Amino acid sequence: MTIKTKLSQLTGGALMLAASTLFAPTAMAHGAAAPMHGGVVQTAADLSFELVATAEGAEIYIQDHGKDADASRFDGKLTVLNGAEKSEASLKPAGANKLEAKGVTLSKGAKAVAVLTTNSKKSITVRFTVK
Repeated sequence: MTIKTKLSQLTGGALMLAASTLFAPTAMAHGAAAPMHGGVVQTAADLSFELVATAEGAEIYIQDHGKDADASRFDGKLTVLNGAEKSEASLKPAGANKLEAKGVTLSKGAKAVAVLTTNSKKSITVRFTVK
């Protein structure tokens, strides 16, 4: 084999490698999904939780890899810190993938912690900062 032939093979291989990286599928990182209800999204235990302020309190929507999770499998407590003011409310299923907490207020800058328990007694803690 001549040097010219060898160089041609190397150059062709390098071009194929470069082209394959351009057209390779993009890997998606696990992380918080975009909000679907205008709230704040956090991820915990491989689930996405969206905290949304309502006139009556707050709602948490649960997604499992982009699909609605069954909210009837969860209950828990939501604790909200608005500055020095602390409020708590029970989280109860309120629809397909929605939990509801009545009697709390979510102001801008508030910190919220949802402590959820599944039917299988697994505990999940999710922390939010309201924007």
